[in-house]
Amino acid sequence: MRLSILAVLAAVVTLGGAGQAAAQVAPPPPPPLVAPPPPPSATRVADEATPESIVAALYEVISGDAGVARDWTRFRALFHPSARLIPTGMNAEGRGLARSLTPDDYIAASGPVLFAEGFHEREIARRTERFGQIVHVWSTYEARRRLSDPAPFLRGINSIQLFHDGTRWWVISVYWQAETPEALIPPVYLPPAG
Repeated sequence: MRLSILAVLAAVVTLGGAGQAAAQVAPPPPPPLVAPPPPPSATRVADEATPESIVAALYEVISGDAGVARDWTRFRALFHPSARLIPTGMNAEGRGLARSLTPDDYIAASGPVLFAEGFHEREIARRTERFGQIVHVWSTYEARRRLSDPAPFLRGINSIQLFHDGTRWWVISVYWQAETPEALIPPVYLPPAG
């Protein structure tokens, strides 16, 4: 009987050791976190052709009257699989905040508001710098709920980073700050007076 207990203990230790050895083997890598881009469409090909066309598409696709659905498939197609949208602002204590969103996070957070309230964002001034495959667009914007509104309810600056992969342009990030009474847009970033 004593032998069989030792045999059982040896078997448990052996199986336990095998379990630990199996646990130390690296698991297969997880699937990629980024989905492949959607298939090309005529709209997307035009959108991704130049830095100017992709920025124009970005403004166009989020704009519309209340009750008008946005083309979120087109919106997603503008963005590189690793892209981020980063709104900034101030909290009640006056501390600066920034939040990093994926395009899908942006759709979930802003889509219902854009649909319910209407939102027309347009570029009013631009400064662009390019080096090789990267472009930085400093894009001053204003927004109205309806195109017929006499004045914008919001202005600010979008810092838009673009990337060309040899085939097309992608939005890598859109980082923005809205104008406030404490942080007015400097004249150098506004259209020339006249």
